[in-house]
Amino acid sequence: MPAKRILPYVILGIIEEHGQLSGKDITKEFTTDIGEFWKSSHSQIYPELRRMTTDYWLAVVPDPDNDKEIHYQLTTEGRRILNQWLQTPNQALPVSKDLFSLKMFFIKDQDDPRMAVLIENQRRLVEASLAHLNERKKRLFSSPQAIRESYGHYLILERAISRQQAQLQWLAGLTPPKKG
Repeated sequence: MPAKRILPYVILGIIEEHGQLSGKDITKEFTTDIGEFWKSSHSQIYPELRRMTTDYWLAVVPDPDNDKEIHYQLTTEGRRILNQWLQTPNQALPVSKDLFSLKMFFIKDQDDPRMAVLIENQRRLVEASLAHLNERKKRLFSSPQAIRESYGHYLILERAISRQQAQLQWLAGLTPPKKG
């Protein structure tokens, strides 16, 4: 059974947050805040925008300053679909695409030198990610008002920080047992 498409709901949420956006602006959103936990490419976004317009979830708004650029905004149907999706409880946990775990899974020998290399590399990646997340928290949520205005985003950022801290702690405790 194919996975349910999530990208349309992400796009609806992004547009709702901004009122209306061009395809370029929507694509750019995946390199900032939403990109911290959800990735999508230009080649995925534009076909989805066409489909969502055909399904009347989005309306096309010409840009008065640039006749080659269009903006998208939610229709009443698009807003209804987004609200319905937001209030529907998740039925299952998403499948993670964690390459570190996948590679570790296939290493059978506890003395395999590749394991130490993978662990050290993962530690560096997690430390860099944690530093980045802490910097974003400091920049985006420096006041109680900023937290109140984007509380869901704040909670997700806190969760991401907590996960990275826990992974660092777990990685620090990894020392392959000695044979004998």
